[in-house]
Amino acid sequence: MNEAQQAMEVAKGISDYGMMAVTAAFFLILSAAMMIAIFKWFKSIISQMMKDNKASLQELAKTTNAQNDMLQDISEGLRTETQLRIRNLSGFAFDLSVEQVCRLIKRVREENHIADKEATALKIRKSLQVIHNDRNSRFDPFTYHGRPLSDFCNDDWIEDVAKVVENEIYHEDGANNARAYTNVKLAYDNIKTDFYYRLNS
Repeated sequence: MNEAQQAMEVAKGISDYGMMAVTAAFFLILSAAMMIAIFKWFKSIISQMMKDNKASLQELAKTTNAQNDMLQDISEGLRTETQLRIRNLSGFAFDLSVEQVCRLIKRVREENHIADKEATALKIRKSLQVIHNDRNSRFDPFTYHGRPLSDFCNDDWIEDVAKVVENEIYHEDGANNARAYTNVKLAYDNIKTDFYYRLNS
């Protein structure tokens, strides 16, 4: 009887320990699965945070660059030396244009058949367009508020000067170089005023 009872206890012990082993294995697998799920969850949260931070940083960089450009433009406009340099440069350029236009008046008088007013008017405007484009090309390397100085020039100036040139060529009192210089200089003074207005508007 004792031997049978001992055998039953041993069988029961094996059975109990086997169940514990199965239970322990189940809990180990469950714990591992939970740890993997938690790691994946944390990884997804961190990845999303990094994406959000990257987008925010890119937006912040764009805003900062735009603000830097605006501040540079404002500071450039506030510096008196910048406008002084522009006035000196443009003053020389427009004074040169005055001389070129005075020479143009003299050349048209001497070389053209001015009785043909239509052909003369066409030649005057072509020549003034060349002078205007040449001046703009010299302005292009210089900028103000991030724009080349040529952007502040106006093509209407060509017609304004053309009228002065025609008035001098067909003046009823004849040729007068001093009068021509005075009238051309006055036209370019008006152009300079318009140019400075465009810079500051």
